[in-house]
Amino acid sequence: MANILVVEDDKINAKLFELVLTRVGGFAVTVTEDADEVIRIASEGQADLILMDVSLSNTEYEGVPVDGIELTRILKQDARTSSIPVVLTTAHALRGDRERFLQQSGADGYVSKPIEDNRALVSLVQGFLKSRVAELQRAA
Repeated sequence: MANILVVEDDKINAKLFELVLTRVGGFAVTVTEDADEVIRIASEGQADLILMDVSLSNTEYEGVPVDGIELTRILKQDARTSSIPVVLTTAHALRGDRERFLQQSGADGYVSKPIEDNRALVSLVQGFLKSRVAELQRAA
């Protein structure tokens, strides 16, 4: 069973992601907004994919406020965590945001909130996981 790490500061959105991913997708899900916990979980190999909220409002790393863009950048620069797919999630769905957020963060994908199609979210996650498995098999 794949482990999905949901990094979300809104409790309702976090619960919705958790319910959809566990019930529809059959994934194991961990939810947190704590940057140190995100990095620990990812570094210990306990996340197969990360859904990262762009606008984390209460999250700090090493005493400095960080948003999902910066936290993704930190993960992508660390050799232990750089290969874990990160999909940004945001309610900021203005024209050009997707490209700008992906470029700034180094994330692998982008999903607008609210999620209107639960199966599409699960399919997106499954696609990233299949790509990651294939990549790991090629590297072995």
